[in-house]
Amino acid sequence: MMYTEILNHHCLQHHLQEIKAMSDMSSMSRERKKQKLRSQMITPGKDNSSLENWIDEEESSRIRKKFRRGQITVGILALALILAGTGFWFYYQRFHRYTSYETIRQIPLNEGSLVGYEDFGSNVLKYTRDGASYINSHGENVWTESYEMKMPIVSVNGDFAAIADQQGNTLIICGPDGKVGQAATVLPITRVAVSGLGMAAVVLEDSTSSYIYFFRKDGVELKLKIRTNMEGDGYPLDLCLSRDGTQMICSFVRLSGGEAKNRVVFYDFSEIGKNVPTRVVGGFDDPFDKAVVPRVAYLKEPYSCAFGSSGPVFFSSKNLAKPQLIQDVSMEENLISGVFYSDEYVGIILWNNTGEGEKRLQVYQADGSLVFEKEFTYDYVHADIDEELIFLYNDNSCKVFNMAGVEKLDTVFDFAVTKIRRGRMPNTLLVMGPQEMREIKLK
Repeated sequence: MMYTEILNHHCLQHHLQEIKAMSDMSSMSRERKKQKLRSQMITPGKDNSSLENWIDEEESSRIRKKFRRGQITVGILALALILAGTGFWFYYQRFHRYTSYETIRQIPLNEGSLVGYEDFGSNVLKYTRDGASYINSHGENVWTESYEMKMPIVSVNGDFAAIADQQGNTLIICGPDGKVGQAATVLPITRVAVSGLGMAAVVLEDSTSSYIYFFRKDGVELKLKIRTNMEGDGYPLDLCLSRDGTQMICSFVRLSGGEAKNRVVFYDFSEIGKNVPTRVVGGFDDPFDKAVVPRVAYLKEPYSCAFGSSGPVFFSSKNLAKPQLIQDVSMEENLISGVFYSDEYVGIILWNNTGEGEKRLQVYQADGSLVFEKEFTYDYVHADIDEELIFLYNDNSCKVFNMAGVEKLDTVFDFAVTKIRRGRMPNTLLVMGPQEMREIKLK
């Protein structure tokens, strides 16, 4: 081997050894860095809070997720239980039939010369020939007003009541706190109506004409009067004021061609009616050509109803300037046994000539749509609607229906009954008589 080749060979070996040494140093450096990092991460006797915090945060996140899943599961189960309970309660209230009752409270009442009871606000108004009392659900007299009337007649609208002496001359207007106004008339009173704001209207008559006079709730006479006679507009059979007192519906019987005809007339006392000299914004003759309309009523806005001998006729005053007939429920003449209503519903009882029951109950919504009809056999004297319950009763028994047509109760009482309405709880009733009020629990 030549000297240059030997030299080159030794140089190459030396170069390879340097490369190997550098590689070993690099490996040792990396290992030292790893050991140093490990020592920084966990060093006995030193604070390792950063790692612990990282571990705690991860564990807390896991626990929170598990807790949230648990909350969602509990929420779903609770919602399912609520829905199931609501469904059961709805089914129970709608279809359960009570078979008996127990008296849970008995309150004596001063009888006086009782004439009757009327729903008044959330309680009842008891009226006699000697005075009127506002009685709450506990049987307590909220207030009592004394008067002397031969035959008191009452009109209630919301929180106001008008009490008038039929064929007499006294008018008393009462609110939630007692008497707010009183008036005396020259002519005898035959009809009375009151608005939900306390304005009252009375029908007066003399030997030739009838008059409708209006009074503020304090008893002051308003400068507004409507005069009618049989040959003209007719004789007023009934009248009703709207809740705000700006509208009035009247039923008139009049002579036309030697025959008695019925007409239903709408009046407006607002700015709309000022444009009409007579204040008449609607009149309907054809639906009552062969019928008598002894009662008219405003229901929930904008509806009203005329109770004719051939069936109820429903109106809408959505357009105050032009009331519209929306439903004429025709029935056979002389079949209607009784009518009753609330703001929401109208009830009609007919003699039944087709089914098994002696009578048939038909209930309509304020717009004239049928809710249900039910055949029954029962000698009722009074019929009332209180929210979603219908009461048919006489002086010692009652039947109760709900708006699904389900008979909820059929019972006989061992005490005298004059008025029935809902109690404070869903399964309680308030039963009033001449001498006492009872709260009964249905079972």
